[in-house]
Amino acid sequence: MNERMKRCVAYCRVSTEKDTQEMSLTRQQEELAELAKELGFEHIKTFTDKHSGFDIDREGLLSLLDFIRDEEVDAVLIQDETRLGRGNARMAVLHLLSKTDTEVYSLSDSGPILLNEMDTMLLEILAIVEEYQRKLHNAKIKRGMKRAVRGGYRPEQNLKNRGNAEGRERLEVPVSEIVALRDKGLTYEEITGVLKGLGHDISKATVHRRYKEYELEKES
Repeated sequence: MNERMKRCVAYCRVSTEKDTQEMSLTRQQEELAELAKELGFEHIKTFTDKHSGFDIDREGLLSLLDFIRDEEVDAVLIQDETRLGRGNARMAVLHLLSKTDTEVYSLSDSGPILLNEMDTMLLEILAIVEEYQRKLHNAKIKRGMKRAVRGGYRPEQNLKNRGNAEGRERLEVPVSEIVALRDKGLTYEEITGVLKGLGHDISKATVHRRYKEYELEKES
């Protein structure tokens, strides 16, 4: 069986909107298209920015990250590591790409980007921190659920669309659930954790706001 050709996107950036930078942007695009050919990659899209590398809010970069999330992309091609960003912004982008298992190839390295020892260590630390954040988040959900059940809350009697294997339930805000859990003495953060555990996409701020709205309606 023939191995699938790797799919790549290119990312090009210049720091300003000046006309003198336009040639640099065009040159980057041409050089990266050639690099894709040399690497034997299928070049499917190019993203560009005229923006400071210290800023993470770049239209081209955000579109690239969205594209990688939605499409099958194996690698990102860049002219050199500073094109991704500078300072903390650069590390943030590298971290996001590593989470999607997307390789980064640079023209300056003639292949996979070469990270120094400090960069590698920082990326490893970020991965460890995120893993423990996930564990803490899950622990909070579990604790909140146990507390609710001890108080008499029965989630199986309040769920719609049971049997969804992905755990996604309703998108509407379950005000009755919020009230019931609040009456059991749970904090807004615990309520949010419990509802997320039941499949509701909801924030603590929304939980707090909807409960306050409920109280105002009850008083009126």
